[in-house]
Amino acid sequence: MNILVINCGSSSLKYQVIDSETELVKAKGLCERIGIDGHFSYKPEGGIKEEADAPMPSHTEAVQMVLDALTNAKTGVLKSLDEIDAIGHRVVHGGEKFTGSVLITDEVIRGIEEESDLAPLHNPANIIGINACRQLMPNVPMVAVFDTAFHQSMPKKAYTYALPYEYYEKYKVRRYGFHGTSHSFVSRHGAELAHLDYGNSKIIVCHLGNGASVTAVKNGESIDTSMGLTPLEGLVMGTRTGDIDASVVEYLCKKEGLTVEEVLNIFNKKSGLAGVSGVSSDFRDLFSASEEGDERAGLALDMFFYRTAKYIGAYAAAMNGVDLICFTAGLGENSGPARARILDYLTFMGVKVDQEANMAASGVDARISADDSRVMVYAVPTNEELAIARETIALL
Repeated sequence: MNILVINCGSSSLKYQVIDSETELVKAKGLCERIGIDGHFSYKPEGGIKEEADAPMPSHTEAVQMVLDALTNAKTGVLKSLDEIDAIGHRVVHGGEKFTGSVLITDEVIRGIEEESDLAPLHNPANIIGINACRQLMPNVPMVAVFDTAFHQSMPKKAYTYALPYEYYEKYKVRRYGFHGTSHSFVSRHGAELAHLDYGNSKIIVCHLGNGASVTAVKNGESIDTSMGLTPLEGLVMGTRTGDIDASVVEYLCKKEGLTVEEVLNIFNKKSGLAGVSGVSSDFRDLFSASEEGDERAGLALDMFFYRTAKYIGAYAAAMNGVDLICFTAGLGENSGPARARILDYLTFMGVKVDQEANMAASGVDARISADDSRVMVYAVPTNEELAIARETIALL
């Protein structure tokens, strides 16, 4: 079966076509600047990447461009749209309503819309992508795969905020967590690599990139995760504050004459590594600046590594031990120096790093802990698109 995987943002659309039997990517690409001026990229398996500026007034035009490229007589990987057997859509927030992937129906779309207050930048864009595909391919079965679903196994003591309980009852204010598709894929694949019984294991997954989160996975289920009601909570990130005293909101409102919305915009888009360093949210820029003596760039990195190590330690306590730590996403799976800085904090747990293996591991599955380490550590590239394709096949 050919599965088309769609990941819609407010002005972007990432896509892949995956052969479900071989799990090979037949083609992939990206539509950017939708609703602005439009930029399209497409790369067939074994072929040359194609790029073009093209008007995309809406996601419908973007989806149409994707379908045209996939069925193009010269470079297309499909003879016709009839060869697309199903479509898997990434949806960011499922709230408490969706605890797993679901076949998309009118009722499901209404449910996703009802959760849009919890993800106002993401869920509406996800719905736009779903509707565009339904319009162009009305007879193809479609599945919604939720970022939050994997974390619905968290116990109440982990997801409940210490607010008056009525706010949970009335508005479902609680920890939801994100990057769930990645955490699920990496924890399961990491267990396979480490020859662990996934249903009887204690795994910590560090999804480290511009957006970053850590999850404790016990016996195959998420029991705690660092992101909260929104992706703002948890680790220091590219432009997000991560954990912060909520009173800072009122303090800055008074001192700077800002609205709550303006302060939260600062917390989400102007803080984190970029805000502290004044240099960049990109780790490569920060490493370079730090090496050249930029103290604030060095401080930003120190904060990121420190916060990550704190969460790993906390989750080892939450599970009363840990068998395996996995590093994934842009920084986690590619940066030996970043992994080394974090793991330096964990020698008390018996973590020993194979320095040569750690520095060599980039974008591949690799054990980076020494043979005599009490905790195994792996770099594991994430593959959210493959995870979405697998979820789609499982439902069909």
